[in-house]
Amino acid sequence: MNGYEAKLERLKGIIKDLGGVVVAFSGGVDSTFLVRVAVDVLGDRVLAVTAVSETYPVEEVEEAKELARALGVRHQVIYTEELSNLEFASNPPNRCYFCKKELFAKLWEVAKENGLESVVDGANLDDTGEHRPGLVAGRELGVRSPLRESGFTKEEIRKASRGLGLPTWNKPSLACLSSRFPYGQRITPEKLQQVGRAERFLKGLGISQVRVRYHGQVARIEVPRQEMGVVFENAEKVSAKLKALGFIYVALDLDGYRSGSMDEALTEDEKCLTSIPG
Repeated sequence: MNGYEAKLERLKGIIKDLGGVVVAFSGGVDSTFLVRVAVDVLGDRVLAVTAVSETYPVEEVEEAKELARALGVRHQVIYTEELSNLEFASNPPNRCYFCKKELFAKLWEVAKENGLESVVDGANLDDTGEHRPGLVAGRELGVRSPLRESGFTKEEIRKASRGLGLPTWNKPSLACLSSRFPYGQRITPEKLQQVGRAERFLKGLGISQVRVRYHGQVARIEVPRQEMGVVFENAEKVSAKLKALGFIYVALDLDGYRSGSMDEALTEDEKCLTSIPG
């Protein structure tokens, strides 16, 4: 048995022992793979739940619904109201903790309503030790992370997903729109709509991965370096569109796209306070 097969068997064993699960289902690479394996193991004892709010890109909702149908899993959409919580909306370094705390509490309510014993998320081994305050909330509320527990890395999940024929195997990483704002800057529905519309426009140009970071009057665009040419070729249209959305200045980040670039401003102490130890 090779390393992948051993991890897969470990994953299936963990899921089987859970008995029945609610899966936090964003429609991303990790949660889609987790749902597929969970359905293989538990059948109709799996319920995929997608949480919708102003922070969730609107186009992802329909994609999650379509994926759930393709996976043959029961699916439910719930609504969260993290923006009504000032501890979240004020955007502290542990912002995600407050979001996930509300999410996981609601997922437990759904689990109890459906007679399911466990709540699981799609965190993987690469998330360990990173600035992931949401994982702290999960640990506190008894949410399991089967992919992380069985030792799956993001790359292994992508390879396994490709082998299973899942359309998400090469899907760009997702992150809620709140991650576009510098810590300490208040998050509002209007600002979320502004960056969401800007990103949809840029994706419409054929860019695979994009973040529009909000710096007040400045939109800082992150795209993979190999796709920067698309932005340059459409510079006039990009500038006009983002200015029409309310930005005054439009900038392209020459370091390119990287996950969690807003975390670069955090001190090591701030990161450690909200990370899961390795």
